[in-house]
Formats: sequence, structure tokens, C-alpha cells
Amino acid sequence: MLSIQNLVKVYGGKLRALDGVSLELGPGVLGLIGHNGAGKSTLMQMLATLTKPTSGRILLDGQCIVAKPELMRRRLGYLPQDFGVFPHLTALEFLQYFAALKGVRDPARIRRLLELVNLAEQANRPAIGFSGGMRQRLGIAQALLNDPDVLIVDEPTAGLDPEERLRFRNLLAEIGFSKLVIVSTHIVSDVENMAERLAIMRQGKLVDLATPAQLLERARGQVWSAQLALDHYEALRGQGIHMLQAQRQGGLINARMAHAEQPCVGASVSEPSLEEALMAQRYAAQAVPA
Repeated sequence: MLSIQNLVKVYGGKLRALDGVSLELGPGVLGLIGHNGAGKSTLMQMLATLTKPTSGRILLDGQCIVAKPELMRRRLGYLPQDFGVFPHLTALEFLQYFAALKGVRDPARIRRLLELVNLAEQANRPAIGFSGGMRQRLGIAQALLNDPDVLIVDEPTAGLDPEERLRFRNLLAEIGFSKLVIVSTHIVSDVENMAERLAIMRQGKLVDLATPAQLLERARGQVWSAQLALDHYEALRGQGIHMLQAQRQGGLINARMAHAEQPCVGASVSEPSLEEALMAQRYAAQAVPA
């Protein structure tokens, strides 16, 4: 459905925010992972036709959306990280306004979406008075108004409580049964439980594309746990051993470490979490000479 071909974005003639990114995407959930400055937001803005690449192409069902952005816009749902509301509109009026912009003329759909995001009882309240989590839910509802074929969401569960996060993980996973959903998030557990594949970005480049299971398999044998005295813990850190977790228990430190080999006597290999697998991969990449 969506072909991303060698995308490059250069700002000011020097800063390469994207550096030759290529992806072939169909229905399903793609998790977009990377630290601030990795190029995630730039990529999502290009896919949403908010900015153009310096070079490269983006094809939707074989047609170029860089040359014809309207082809994407009528099939797109987009929720940016910084989502604002109009101060004098209720939640219902807000969705009615966006429905008019998107050519959606089904009042029942607005009501269904309010129920879906658990805002039906708040429909007539001014959205400006909503909590951050409620605004995020309203933002997700507006992104779904036109029943999009491509849904792009940036930090969709930010500000949501655990129950709401679970609800929206399930919602996005279900949408991904038949649509393309691209989710950028720093909450690794969110994409672990709904994304079929993870695209790992670093310094404007796509450095990996893999399933969560593949990433976990690669990290096996690289995550270690040990109980350490404080001075031993500090000595290992000084030697460049990467600490993934540290928790004090009595006079000892329960530590989890990323290292290609046993980092100290008494350390035992442990099953990694997905977050630990990603960190181990990052540390391994840093250890390879340029």
C-alpha cells in the first residue's frame, strides 16, 4: 500500500533529518522507535504531507503523494504529539467541525467515536477544560473520523491512565487488522503488545526493521543479572558496563546489565524485555568502530 523510497530531508543545507529511508508497508501496525532527533517526526510529517522530502518518493498504491498530496489526505488519519483544541467548542462541536472539514456527513459516526474513546458523557463539555488524557482521546477520535486507510499517531497513549492505554492499544491493533497504522512512541510496552514490526531509527537512518520476537531473540545472551555490592556496581559502571536497571535491596544492588559476555563473576544470563533488547542493540552499535 505505502512505498517509501530513499527519503532524504536536509534542513539549512547541512542538517540531514532523514538520510535515505526506505520502507514497504501494508496493513498492520508498525512501531516507529528512536530517540529525540532520530528522524521519526520528520518521517511522519512527510507521510502526512505536511512537509516535502529533499529527495526520494512516497507512493500510495503506486501513486506519488509528494506530487499529489490530496491522494493521501483523503485517506489519512493523523494525530500529532502536540494536539490542541479550540477553546470555545465542546467535544461534540469539535468533532462536528473536523467532520465537516473531512467531508464526513454521518452524525451517528461522531457519536460512535465518542463512545469508543469513552467521552460520550463529556460530549457537551468545552474541550478546553479536558485533562491531557481526555484531549488525547478526543484527538484519536478526530483521527478516525474519515475511517482512514492510513493512520499515523505520535505518542498516542501519552497522558492516558493504564486502563485507557490498554483500551487504545487494543483499538489500534484492531484497526491494523485491515489498515496501515504507524505508531511513534517512547513507551516500548505499547508497541510490544500491538506492533507486528518495529522500525528502529537513529540519526536520520533506518537502522533496523524487525518483529519484536526477532529483536528479543537477537538480545538473548546479552542481558545479565547480578546482586552487587555498591562499590562493585560503581566499578562495573566505570568499566563501561551498561546498566539497564538497578534496584537497592538491603545492602546490595539488584542490577541488570547489557554486555556481549559475562560482565562479572556471579552474573547470570537473563531473558530480556523488549526495552532491554532495544537498549542492548543500541549499546552494541555504539561499540562498533565507525
